[in-house]
Amino acid sequence: MEDFGLNLPNKLTVLRLIAIPFFLLLLVLPLDWGTISFAGSVVPVSQFVAAILFLAAVITDNLDGIIARKYHLVTNFGKFTDPLADKLLVMTAFIMLTSMDVVPAWVTVVIIWRELAVTGLRLLIVESNGEVLAAKMPGKIKTVSQFIAILFLLLNNMGFALINVPFGEIMLYICLFFTVYSGIDYFVKGRSVFSDGLK
Repeated sequence: MEDFGLNLPNKLTVLRLIAIPFFLLLLVLPLDWGTISFAGSVVPVSQFVAAILFLAAVITDNLDGIIARKYHLVTNFGKFTDPLADKLLVMTAFIMLTSMDVVPAWVTVVIIWRELAVTGLRLLIVESNGEVLAAKMPGKIKTVSQFIAILFLLLNNMGFALINVPFGEIMLYICLFFTVYSGIDYFVKGRSVFSDGLK
């Protein structure tokens, strides 16, 4: 299969994009593959496989960034598709967890609103003055807590269920806090881009 000249980080990003529909299908289709009982949790096999696929996508997300920076393989294609893959993966996961009655709908709505709003702000700042709004620590905490929350919610708190700790739910609300906080922080830092409409 042709790779259209894509470097290794971009290939990993494309693989992540390709994995998203399979992740979705594993959670949507009525696959009767039985269940896995482990570390205090009972998880449908299809949901367990979806969790593993999600974890693999998260690992490649970190890996492609490391490779791109270390070997100077940063490209415009990567700048566009890498965050796109992340957001599609996260939004797909939260929508599916809401449909499974695991995550409240309002939480998913807030998370999606924030992702779309900040993405729009970043594009506006680049178009206005060519600057890239870099991710700050609250945004990084938001991203990590999102990934952890999704993984443990998919695995029904595997491990933590043994001690009756709703770890996935705890991480979900930590993620929600930093989602809102970092979103506000981005708009405060980037408010100058709206100065032409506030005169």
